[in-house]
Amino acid sequence: MKVIGFEGNYKLENHGVYGARNVYWSVPSAMLYEEALKRGEGIALESGALSVITSPFTGRSPQDKYIVTEPSSYDNIWWGEINHPISEEVFDKLLNRMHGYIQGKDIFVEDVYAGADPDYTVPVRVITDNAWLGLFSRNMLLRRKPGEDLDFKPQFTLYHFTGFHALPELDGTRSPVFIIINFKKNIGIIGGTKYGGELKKSVFTYMNYFLPMNDVFSMHCSANVGPKGDVALFFGLSGTGKTTLSSDPSRPLIGDDEHGWTDKGVFNIEGGCYAKVIGLKEEDDPNIYSAVNRFGTILENVVVDPIKRLPDFDDGSITQNTRASYPLFYIPNSVESEMAGHPKNIFFLSADAFGVLPPIAKLTPEQAMYYYLSGYTAKVAGTERGLSDEPQATFSTCFAAPFLPLRPQVYAKMLRDRVNKHKANVWLVNTGWVGGPYGVGTRIKLRYTRAMITAALNGDLDDVEFQEDPIFGFAIPKSCPNVPSEVLDQRAQWKDVKEYEAKARYLAGLFKENFEKRFSDEEGREIAKHGPRV
Repeated sequence: MKVIGFEGNYKLENHGVYGARNVYWSVPSAMLYEEALKRGEGIALESGALSVITSPFTGRSPQDKYIVTEPSSYDNIWWGEINHPISEEVFDKLLNRMHGYIQGKDIFVEDVYAGADPDYTVPVRVITDNAWLGLFSRNMLLRRKPGEDLDFKPQFTLYHFTGFHALPELDGTRSPVFIIINFKKNIGIIGGTKYGGELKKSVFTYMNYFLPMNDVFSMHCSANVGPKGDVALFFGLSGTGKTTLSSDPSRPLIGDDEHGWTDKGVFNIEGGCYAKVIGLKEEDDPNIYSAVNRFGTILENVVVDPIKRLPDFDDGSITQNTRASYPLFYIPNSVESEMAGHPKNIFFLSADAFGVLPPIAKLTPEQAMYYYLSGYTAKVAGTERGLSDEPQATFSTCFAAPFLPLRPQVYAKMLRDRVNKHKANVWLVNTGWVGGPYGVGTRIKLRYTRAMITAALNGDLDDVEFQEDPIFGFAIPKSCPNVPSEVLDQRAQWKDVKEYEAKARYLAGLFKENFEKRFSDEEGREIAKHGPRV
């Protein structure tokens, strides 16, 4: 077993790994490029970026995600439709076979970190059979500098072998794909899929267990900070504008997607960005556009002209879920320490395709718990196969259901307590449709959404008059700088008020149905009092 690069004192033998041919250990990015190209894992683009295709899996496989059932963590886990149980025996057999799989093969090892706050930093070792996934790990997590930390010892070890598949009839898995985390052994194993998001979100799932156990609120959100040190958080599911709206030239970016909130403030869990790039345009997102067109960036499932080697960000023929992975420092106004103080404003972003939710509304701390636990957005035809013309409501608890190992109330209570303690404003922002549902109304102009968020951040909404929504109960501002007053009132924008009220009650009913299904205990019924009034 020949080691190329920087090994350190805690060796592969400590993991029970023997017999690999060449081990590329924290080698320079240029070498990972060379190896990826030599192995046919991707192609180099004119910009210097690396393009890879992960078909047939161009997204996560949530039904193939498991957590090992073992006594030390069993009672803490939110078992059910998200976290599927699997035995220690199956896990051990798969891990042993993965160790056998690498016999005589080249592997890539990256020693990186999760968590920018040194009090909560988790050393992570990624072991993979793909050079580009080694680079992906380095992009997405916090890097170790060459020559430092000879005594690096991983707290969490993650194996991602794309060429290794489970045997469902032998292993009891649903398919040959598997994503399994063992909290007792602090090990994650991924097989059968090349999709980089599985690696990224496995680390996040681990942190969503580790951080709350240490009284740190882990969050699926982006974060930036203003010139006065005021922090803003942006929660939202895919397609709601989380990355776009947190990218603000006047507010340095703390992080793009995952954060922790301690008694000192917030910190980035990652070291990079995994931006969705379908429809990306330089004029709308110049910082992101620049970052994705650089050496070191990985473009995932983006259609590329094979001769000109230029990406077509408007082409979703491979998938609508096109992605770019790049280090945070590629964004010119990012925060070097990836840490800042306590949030002053928190935004829940929803792309409401029913055209009902207001462009912006203020929530009480109790309402914040309700809408946080709901985690609503809506999908429309064309974004996924099989969707009808009618918008489809999507509820993802805490805007992060697939990555929550603990019960959602754990995270919701942390949100409420911190909002109360630090007197943060919580806003619900509709980045979706106004004046009618999808197919009738129009998607709200980005400049209006930016203006409303800017007004909230600047305190320009603190003293304006609000009106209470009779169905949803939240407070809607009657005026906002640089936004026409009629834009703020969804009801007034619909041609038929009765149609609006019918659709609003329909959506409110979906909220209620979802909440009763997931949170039917006494605590849930108490929180539900702060939801829609239907």
